[in-house]
Amino acid sequence: MVAVPRTGWVKPVSDRRLSDLVAVGLLTQVFPPALVNEVIAQTGHTERRSRLLPARSMAYFVIGMGLYADGSYEEVWGQMADGLSWVSGGRENLTLPSKSAIFQARHRLGPEPLEALFARVAKPLGTARTAGAWLAGRRLVAVDDTYLDLQDTPLNVAFFGRPGVGKDGKPRLPQARLVALAECGTQVIFDAVVGACTSSEVALATELIERLEPGMLLLADRATCSYRLWQSSFGTGADLLWRVKTGLSPKYLETLGDGSWLAVIHPAVDDQSESITLRVIDCPVGDGTDDLVSYQLFTSILDTAQASADDLIGAYDQRWRISLTLDELTTHQRGARRVLRSKSPELVLQEIWGYLCCHYAIRTLMTGAATHSSRTTQRTSAPSLRPLL
Repeated sequence: MVAVPRTGWVKPVSDRRLSDLVAVGLLTQVFPPALVNEVIAQTGHTERRSRLLPARSMAYFVIGMGLYADGSYEEVWGQMADGLSWVSGGRENLTLPSKSAIFQARHRLGPEPLEALFARVAKPLGTARTAGAWLAGRRLVAVDDTYLDLQDTPLNVAFFGRPGVGKDGKPRLPQARLVALAECGTQVIFDAVVGACTSSEVALATELIERLEPGMLLLADRATCSYRLWQSSFGTGADLLWRVKTGLSPKYLETLGDGSWLAVIHPAVDDQSESITLRVIDCPVGDGTDDLVSYQLFTSILDTAQASADDLIGAYDQRWRISLTLDELTTHQRGARRVLRSKSPELVLQEIWGYLCCHYAIRTLMTGAATHSSRTTQRTSAPSLRPLL
């Protein structure tokens, strides 16, 4: 439930819409003030003296930048200050600081509290009744990546890099690369890593995938598939269902009753020192003509009684939902072609973690709304909810 004022509370004198105040209430419900204080202390960012812009308020401000992406510093602060005052029953009154004061307070806060806050709160939200969230008792999760355009400053270029030149021959904006884990049934991002645009997806995904848990079934595209990554992913106790890229040739062992087959793979053609046994599913798909092309799925679920080939092919179709989730984050929440406002790597990372916290809060509301209305979360879109917030 979204935080609401007690009987007798009155709306502060301002031109804010009630929905703006409720939106801040949602943020404080998902990220309670006591928890925000705790992670600030744990990351060593507690103030040594009383300030006009306390660290906790700045943490909410950074999350608010994701909610009001088209607003100036002053406009975002005004929205958050009124909302925090409303939620606290008037006990927390914040005055409007200068843009320079907000900038300095962001520097004092740093990115660590926002990253720690996301790590503490974000988790899969699907229940046993959530459509598209499960297969054979395993929670469907997916991994994918996206890029975020950054301010063209020497510091951002040096830290994050830039992806070459555009079609017009001009240098493109520097970019950060975000690799995320999302729950397919609710489209909630519950884990992420951020790196330079020059970082490989496999390198970033390795750090992320090592945090998988038993009972999950990870869906991944061929860009992520490699022997070592499969090995480390399976070592977490999670099961895997990955589309295969060329070059990772399985060695046939036997055909199973549903047409899938068991095989072994090795680190490389010239490296047979170790192997992994897995199950292969051949998936014919149309190519727009009368011909059929085929791709392969690898899975660690070897028992056809637990999940048939058709079940696994249907489950893999859920992987595309993480693409919709990342589109929500980069287009609908942030705004199409919008460049992050931060001009230094430290504040870029802070801003990205703030966006992720904001997206998680919105998705929490969407999941709750879908549950109470008996709709599937997948039929509730972020673009339709953001105007309300």
